[in-house]
Amino acid sequence: MDETLKMLKELTDANGTPGNEREPRQVMQKHIAPFADHVETDHLGSLIAKKTGAADDAPKIMVAGHLDEIGFMVTTIDENGFIKFQPLGGWWEQVMLAQRVTVMGKNGNVPGVIGSKPPHVLAPEARKKAIEKKDMFIDVGASSKEEAESFGIRPGDSVVPVCDFTVMKNEKYLMAKAWDNRIGCAIAVDVLRALADESHPNTVYGVGTVQEEVGLRGARTSAHRIQPDIGFGVDVGIAGDTPGITANDAQSKMGAGPSIIMYDASMISHKGLRDFVTETADEKEIPYQYDAMAGGGTDSGSIHLTADGVPALSITVPTRYIHTHAAILHRDDYEHAVKLITEVIKKLDRDTITQLTFD
Repeated sequence: MDETLKMLKELTDANGTPGNEREPRQVMQKHIAPFADHVETDHLGSLIAKKTGAADDAPKIMVAGHLDEIGFMVTTIDENGFIKFQPLGGWWEQVMLAQRVTVMGKNGNVPGVIGSKPPHVLAPEARKKAIEKKDMFIDVGASSKEEAESFGIRPGDSVVPVCDFTVMKNEKYLMAKAWDNRIGCAIAVDVLRALADESHPNTVYGVGTVQEEVGLRGARTSAHRIQPDIGFGVDVGIAGDTPGITANDAQSKMGAGPSIIMYDASMISHKGLRDFVTETADEKEIPYQYDAMAGGGTDSGSIHLTADGVPALSITVPTRYIHTHAAILHRDDYEHAVKLITEVIKKLDRDTITQLTFD
C-alpha cells in the first residue's frame, strides 16, 4: 500500500460524526502539518492549515473538505439494553437495517448492529413498506440497560458505520465508509503537498470543516476566521454510472475526472471562477465533468456567503453509494482533482481574482 493509500485508509477508518470529529481531525493534522506554516482549530472544531504565499498582498485561497461523516447519536437505552438513536445527516431507511455500527462509548468502541422487527412477524401489508427509522434500534449484545451502561454507553455518544478501507480487485476502485467527505480532506492535504515546492503568490488554507452534514456549520465559522478571496468546497458527488440511473438523474461517471458543480441547493457557482477553472483544466489537459444537483449542498454554500461574498466553486469526486455504510470512488478522479486545484492556485493572483470577480 503506497503512502497515498495509507493516508486515505487512516482518514476513512477514523470515526467522526457531526459534533465529534476529533479522530479524523487528528489524522488530517498529522498529514497536513508538514506542508503548512501554521495549523489551528477554530472554536467549533474545524482544522485550518495555512501556507503563506510569496506576495505581500497574497490572496487567500480556501480549499475545504469536511471532517464529519453521517452517523447516529445515542438518545436512550431501554430496560433490555437496546439503543434508540438520532440520525446525524441524511439516511435512507433501506440502507440501514442489519448493518454493523460502532458505538463510541466512554470506555472505548462497542460493536453493534441496527435491528428492527423481523419480517416474519409483520402483517403482509407491513412487509411491503420500508421500516421507519423510529422503529429501528441498535443491538450491542447487552441483556439490560445496566449492562449497556457498564459498556460505557450513554446518551449523546456517537455511532458510526463499519466498513474497513478496501482496495478493490481493480486497484483504481477504492471502497470505504466516510468518503463523504474524507476525500475532500485528503485533497486539501495533497494540494498543500503539491504546492510545497512551487512559487505562487497566494496564501492557501487547507481546511477540514465540522458539522457539514447537519447544515454546513463548520464552513461558516472557518470561512469567517479566514476571510478568503476564493473558496473551493471539495466533496463527493453522485456517480451516475450504475444500473437504473440516467443522465437526467446524474451526469458524472467514475474515472472521467472531477465534477464542476454548476448548481446545487446551497449555491449557484460563481461563473467567473467556474470558467477560470475549466479553462485551466483544458489548458493542462486535466479531465473534468459538469454536474448539477437539485438537492443537497456542499461547504461552498456557506463559504460564498462570508462577509461581502466570496467567489466559490464546488469540485466533487463522483462516488457510488454515498450516505451508506460503503461507498466507492475512483483514484484517478481524486488525483485529477488535486492536480486541477493545484494548477488553478498557481495561476491565481490578486489581479486575476479581481478580474474574474468583477467582469
